[in-house]
Amino acid sequence: MKDFVTGAQLYSVRRLMQDRQTIDETFAAISQMGYTTCQLSGQNREIEPEFYAEMLKKHGLKCVVTHNSMQDFEEGLDELIRRHHIWNCRYAGIGGLPGEYKTSWEGYRNFALKMTGIAKQLKDEGITFVYHNHMFEFSRFPDGHMGMDVLFDYLGDNAQFELDTFWVQAGGANPVNWIRKVNGRMDVMHFKDMMGNTAFGTFSVMVPVGSGNLDWPEIKKACEETGVQFAEVEQDNASDMEDPLSQMRISAENLKKMGFTL
Repeated sequence: MKDFVTGAQLYSVRRLMQDRQTIDETFAAISQMGYTTCQLSGQNREIEPEFYAEMLKKHGLKCVVTHNSMQDFEEGLDELIRRHHIWNCRYAGIGGLPGEYKTSWEGYRNFALKMTGIAKQLKDEGITFVYHNHMFEFSRFPDGHMGMDVLFDYLGDNAQFELDTFWVQAGGANPVNWIRKVNGRMDVMHFKDMMGNTAFGTFSVMVPVGSGNLDWPEIKKACEETGVQFAEVEQDNASDMEDPLSQMRISAENLKKMGFTL
């Protein structure tokens, strides 16, 4: 078994990642909670990457993964690589499948083949491409193909997955089973918890890790046994709350109680 590190997906606090002062304060708060790694996603892209590198160093945080647009990969790959070298970040992710590829299993295959080529270019620069799922990838087309299986079959060896526990569960699949399925093809993933809630007209809501219904002991065991290195805590709806950082603090406290390493 291999221990792994649990960090902070800064998309959760993206509202606080838009100006230099609040970015500085947010990095400080995340570090004080005990997080040592993070994911840069949702931050103000007009601020130069060198500033984020300065903040990471100042607050003792390591950026292990990012999310980027399809345009970044297709039209701005050199700049994407430059940013990742500045941040000493080894994993470059895409937040989800672009719409034009979603309509058929052939679309999924074409996306996977395209990204396999881009992943090779990134690998030559010491960067690994990772695919982050939502729930729609677990839907099946009329011919029986499931989108996630198409990605599993056609993304090449230079690409990896970045499973999101919430979205796997929301898609009707089992996060533990999928962690084990991508064994050897996932170094970094997202920890996100789910609680059923129909009172407000929704089927499920995102809550701090350890506050919902996902089976964290089994998730932890699967991560350890399959070689996951980093798991970044994400709570999309936290940024809409009055105090987004409070949600990340609850996750950190719960993770420590459950024996996870921050």
